[in-house]
Parts: sequence; C-alpha cells; structure tokens
Amino acid sequence: MPEAHWLGDAEAKPAPEPLTRVQAFINTLDRESGVDRLAEPGDAEPWLRAYGLLGDGRSVTAEDLRTLSEVREALRAMLVHNAGGPVPSAAQLLPLRHIAESVTARVHLDADGAVRLDTDGDTLGGRLLGLLLVVADAQRDGSWAKLKACGNDECRWAFYDRSRNHGGTWCEMATCGNKLKNREFRARRTRTA
Repeated sequence: MPEAHWLGDAEAKPAPEPLTRVQAFINTLDRESGVDRLAEPGDAEPWLRAYGLLGDGRSVTAEDLRTLSEVREALRAMLVHNAGGPVPSAAQLLPLRHIAESVTARVHLDADGAVRLDTDGDTLGGRLLGLLLVVADAQRDGSWAKLKACGNDECRWAFYDRSRNHGGTWCEMATCGNKLKNREFRARRTRTA
C-alpha cells in the first residue's frame, strides 16, 4: 500500500487559517492509498484532539466515526463543486444539514465589540458545527471558492488554489496532473491507431 500523505506532513497547497482545519479534516482520507485517519478510534482520537474536534478526556464511538466520515465526504463534494464539478445533491449535503439543524450556535459580543458565533457545549456535533462556521466565514470572505478537490477522481485531495486565475485543477501537477494527462494522451492515441 502506498504511503499516505497528510496535511501538516508535507502539504504543498495549504489553505489559510482557520480554513486549513477544514482542509485537514477532508484530507484525513487518502483515497489513493486507502488510508483513513478516521477509520479506528485509536487513530482518530489523537488527530481529532490535535485539530480541536474532540475534547480532552472524550472518546469516539463507531457512530461518531460514521458521522465524521459522512461530514467529511459532504464537505469533499462541496470542494468538487468548487473545482467545477456538479453541485452537491441534497443527499450528499444531508450530513451537513443534520449538523446545522441539530446543534445550537450562540452570538457572543466580545469586550471590544467584536461579534462572533460559538457553538454550545463540548460535543462532536458542536465541534463539527464549528467547522461549518469556518466554511461560512470563508464563503463570505471569498477564500472558500479557492479550496478545491483534486480533479483526479481517484485522488480528490483538498488543496488551496493560489494560482492567479484560480484555475488550479490538481493537488499536484507532478503526480495527478501528469497521470491524467498521460492517460488521456494514451486513450487518444489508441483511438487514432
């Protein structure tokens, strides 16, 4: 099995903070190698704690892992759309809708007058809603559209498009881009032969 790459290990195209938390969450699954940081509690818990998605002393259940995986793939579907793919279906967005509708957020006014939204409680749902609030902020400031899924269907790694025209397609041209361009070239050559 090929070695998995992880955000923080050698991410070539990181999103700005705090959007990098969403990118890292999506990239807990390396689709090419099949390695999934959220597959087992022992692997998931340290990562979730490090990225603020699991409180100290808390553990995850099999149902939590299923929820995390569903939310991750719903977010990935949104990034496929950011990269020019189809609009996510209602079924694909259902895990996000469930989080948005089942967890409460509160408006807080800081001492300096800054208004912010925070989630209630220290639950997995509350922390996932926190990720959705990061997405909402990124949609408002324009950075969300630059977070994309790789154009290679076998990869779909989340990357931040810093190109001038925001036309980036591949997580890495040297791997996914060349692989697909070579595949298309061979297919064209076979058709004309």
